[in-house]
Amino acid sequence: MKENNREEFHTFRGYTLAQFARDDLSASMEDYLEMIYRLSRGEGQIRVNDLARALNVQPPSVTKMVKKLAGKGFLEYERYGVIQLTDTGREMGRYLLDRHNMLEEFLRLIGVKRRLLENVERIEHNLTPEATQCLFNLVDYLRQCPEIGAELSRQSADG
Repeated sequence: MKENNREEFHTFRGYTLAQFARDDLSASMEDYLEMIYRLSRGEGQIRVNDLARALNVQPPSVTKMVKKLAGKGFLEYERYGVIQLTDTGREMGRYLLDRHNMLEEFLRLIGVKRRLLENVERIEHNLTPEATQCLFNLVDYLRQCPEIGAELSRQSADG
């Protein structure tokens, strides 16, 4: 049990996630950060139109969100210029992409075949950092024990 005057210990990632949680990112902000991270991995920067195409939204919507994310310190942006993630933005983007990929793998492992990406999107923004970490651990376990994942998938197909 935690004493009132003692701080709880976390790993570096735990502290980072706690900080991100305090930043109150909406699901839409998370989607933008994840996509900016995906698109910028090669060149390190992208433009508003690139992001608008990738997310199937209009450029003015992108500009509005980019300004919000820049205000929170996740990226740097100058009007009509390029979008670049800050170190914090890059770390958050990597975490969001890892979470997305883990959930996609988890759903595949348990036999979800239809509307996979829709299910990932519906789940990923509603998990606490603790639940997310538990799912990361479970997916790692299922990778180490592929027979369990195969059985889950088989039961899903039968049921």
